[in-house]
Amino acid sequence: MSTEESTIIEPKSRCPWLDESKADYVKYHDLEWGVPVYDDHKFFEFLILESAQAGLSWYTILKRRQGYQDAFSNFDVNKVAEYDEGKVEELMLNPAIIRNRGKINAAINNARLFIKIQNEYGSFSDYIWSYVKNKTIVNEYTNLSDYPTTSPESDALSKDLKNRGFKFIGSTICYAYMQACGMVNDHSLNCYKRKQIIEEYQQD
Repeated sequence: MSTEESTIIEPKSRCPWLDESKADYVKYHDLEWGVPVYDDHKFFEFLILESAQAGLSWYTILKRRQGYQDAFSNFDVNKVAEYDEGKVEELMLNPAIIRNRGKINAAINNARLFIKIQNEYGSFSDYIWSYVKNKTIVNEYTNLSDYPTTSPESDALSKDLKNRGFKFIGSTICYAYMQACGMVNDHSLNCYKRKQIIEEYQQD
């Protein structure tokens, strides 16, 4: 047997919350979760998806991600901001998304307010990264029970967004949003992705 044939490839160690039996979930964890986002288009996508998650599991939304992309104009914030009542009724009949009128209306409302923040700060990215002083917060968790659902930063972000009129954007949703967009690196201490992100996205 050659050296190559006898080499044992050790499985990657990943976060304790991840169900590794779901290939799409593993892909999301490995390629996106916790990777710093600076693009407003991606921030808007996650805003729609995370607000749709309220009261549901993230995987429930992840499975419908393509459906949301198709339903919400490829997450074009300017197009979504122009949606009217007729579009809301159309979306209420779309089985590819969560057909919750409140969440659909929130997506449209939040799109309009998202644009206002862009105009005020130059970009939504500049606005939201200020809540972590423009640097990813790196936490040290090992067990599932270690993970918080909110933080002082998510509390402050949620409060300001609510004051601006955003809907479905409580502190728990904001914390999940910050985790997804890499404002917080919550990959567990034994997860291979934690160190990779720290090394790849060294921030001043």
